[in-house]
Amino acid sequence: MSFLKLSARSCRRYSSLLGLALGLSSALSGCQSAGGEVPARSIPSVRAAAADSVFRAAATPAVPDSMALTPVASLENVPTQLHAAVAELHRQLGSEAAALRPEVLERACVGYLNLRQAGKISRPGVLAVADMDLPSSEPRLWVLDLRAGTVLHRSPVAHGRGSGQLRARHFSNTIKSACTALGFYRTQDTYQGKHGLSRRLRGLDPGQNDNALRRYVVLHSADYVSRAYLQRYGQTGNSRGCPALPPDQYRAIISAVGEGGCLYLSGPGLESKWLDAAGAARQLAAQGWR
Repeated sequence: MSFLKLSARSCRRYSSLLGLALGLSSALSGCQSAGGEVPARSIPSVRAAAADSVFRAAATPAVPDSMALTPVASLENVPTQLHAAVAELHRQLGSEAAALRPEVLERACVGYLNLRQAGKISRPGVLAVADMDLPSSEPRLWVLDLRAGTVLHRSPVAHGRGSGQLRARHFSNTIKSACTALGFYRTQDTYQGKHGLSRRLRGLDPGQNDNALRRYVVLHSADYVSRAYLQRYGQTGNSRGCPALPPDQYRAIISAVGEGGCLYLSGPGLESKWLDAAGAARQLAAQGWR
């Protein structure tokens, strides 16, 4: 009889633990909030972040990320004048852009020039580039003044939790994927959301990031991109698809890129119709970096 009572108590305890586990799993799933904005992973404090990381570590064995970057293929048939102009720009940007790979910068500039020619972006001379192949421990976002050849801002930026942890490995345009989507974006208007000042993003690469508005992918602030978080954990936390920014830099960055600006999220496997070197060379010859 005592054995039956013990078994019953054990079953009730097991059911309770199972319910708690299912509840945690449900809380960690999903991409979009009921209010329509993609929220960052909820980390109200560093202590809460630590608790979350403990849960995740218990669920998934830690596997060190390789730090070897994915090679970026050089664009084909880049006219000599365009290639030289990008190389000169990279030289002018100086030490602040030393970690910005020349191949990534060239692709970003080619896309910017074609988007200007097509009227898809309207803010002249400003280009934001994020190399999402770099680990999130690195400041991998640059906001550039192309005409002055200067770095306006450099900062860390988070990738989506569906893309990976320290390194972003998977990219997706799919709603509720919680992944970062690569490609060229037009910066849209600002609004006050649950993360404070935020700027909407419109994806300009069909099939690769054109669900950005429907996914509520925006530039916003996040505590898990702060200096304190990076110092403690050695990397940023993960968003649900947004390129989240540090709390002490987000306002300046959102202001610098402005409305109608160009943001390029670079990463492995990216193809874009805007990477037309010949068209970019014609635009540069006609208008310069304007």
